[in-house]
Amino acid sequence: MINILLCGNNKVFDGMLTELISITNKTKEPVNCIIFTAELTRIKKEYQPLSQQEADFLDEVVKSKNPESKVKLVDVTGLYEEEFMKSPNESAYCTPYTLLRLLADKVENIPDKLLYLDIDMMLADDISKLYNIDVEDYEYAAVKEKYGSKLIRPDYINAGMLLLNLRMIKETGLLEKAREKIKTKKMLFADQDAVYWSTTKKKILHRRFNEQSKFNRNDTVVCHFCKRLMFRPYPHITNFKQWNIEKVHSEFKCFRFDEDLDEYLELKNKFEKSKELKGVK
Repeated sequence: MINILLCGNNKVFDGMLTELISITNKTKEPVNCIIFTAELTRIKKEYQPLSQQEADFLDEVVKSKNPESKVKLVDVTGLYEEEFMKSPNESAYCTPYTLLRLLADKVENIPDKLLYLDIDMMLADDISKLYNIDVEDYEYAAVKEKYGSKLIRPDYINAGMLLLNLRMIKETGLLEKAREKIKTKKMLFADQDAVYWSTTKKKILHRRFNEQSKFNRNDTVVCHFCKRLMFRPYPHITNFKQWNIEKVHSEFKCFRFDEDLDEYLELKNKFEKSKELKGVK
């Protein structure tokens, strides 16, 4: 069983759907996907949680590939408010939903080995090649951040993919220390900075496990559709996600996920029609 953690609200349902399609299409292993969500409308009215209907549909999708796979929705609103309400990093560079992963050690029945993935990732190869990496003697494994490893520290990580050893994390207090930093100090990259500066022992992995720029490399396992600097036809910043299919084609010249994305369009249409039949907005 491959244990995966995703975090977000109803605005990133498309990311969760596309990502889970790419994962389950490329592995024979059953997937146990845990989704942390929260209702944070006190910050912004659009910060609505992922609905149970959306989670149930994702569960149907993964079960259609392997009946042993499952999706479980966990509402961590209470924990979030207890830890992060009005903290200096609620208005960080991303949404407050990036902070939800820092609660993993406080939620009951979470597996000791857990693969956290941002919702703007797609699997180009079998996820077991990443998940089966040994992290027994480390708090986590991660890939260097493309820009941060040059501008901040040589071993600065991208926290979009974290292969977590929660047993050791609970022993060292990594997430507890990270939460304290979030509550007390404004940081440029919030959750990512908090994790990095709280780390006791980490394993650095090859870029193919969190590829942040060149999506057509043959050895890539995980492609990360994160914000990046493009130089052609002129220097500019792009932040297109995998479900922005036309931009993925035109900006990134990436076509390797077309079968997954075609399936996404079919399934998204099916989901929208089911909502119409049930009278759900």
